[in-house]
Amino acid sequence: MRICDAGRIPAILQCEDCSALAMSENRSESAGVKIPPPLVFAGGLILGLVIGVRAPLVSLPPWPARTAGVILLAGGLILGGWARFIFLRRGTSVRPDRPVTALVLSGPFRITRNPMYVGISALYAGIALLCRSVWPLLLLPLVLLVVQRTAIDREEAHMERRFGAEYRNYKARVRRWL
Repeated sequence: MRICDAGRIPAILQCEDCSALAMSENRSESAGVKIPPPLVFAGGLILGLVIGVRAPLVSLPPWPARTAGVILLAGGLILGGWARFIFLRRGTSVRPDRPVTALVLSGPFRITRNPMYVGISALYAGIALLCRSVWPLLLLPLVLLVVQRTAIDREEAHMERRFGAEYRNYKARVRRWL
């Protein structure tokens, strides 16, 4: 029986986090994402808000911007939360630097291959609109490109290696975004 990294708990009794951590040390078992995508989103949002304070472009009208911001914020929370719930229910990690243990095809994953990223994109846009700042919205395409190159491309390659034809068929049926 293998003992966990801490040397105190047999592997068979480890919690999901401990066993996932032990497996993630072998990078071939994970997508190998080095920069957590939420940090990329947060960095782009903060940068855009700071630029917006220092060099504002236009002032968005308060009522429409805030209404759209609340709708996007709520939609992003619901979509991302739903996707996270399904991942956790299936016993697989939501972290892209940890091994994937299940191919999730239900719930929001029937509509988009990346509901968590769609959700965080909606959150990002919602916050930008609530702050009535245009700069974060202008930076969002760049943020999405960085996330695609540093996370999504790696995740999809990993999923193809891990799940083969089943994942390729899923990719052919379901769009990456919406």
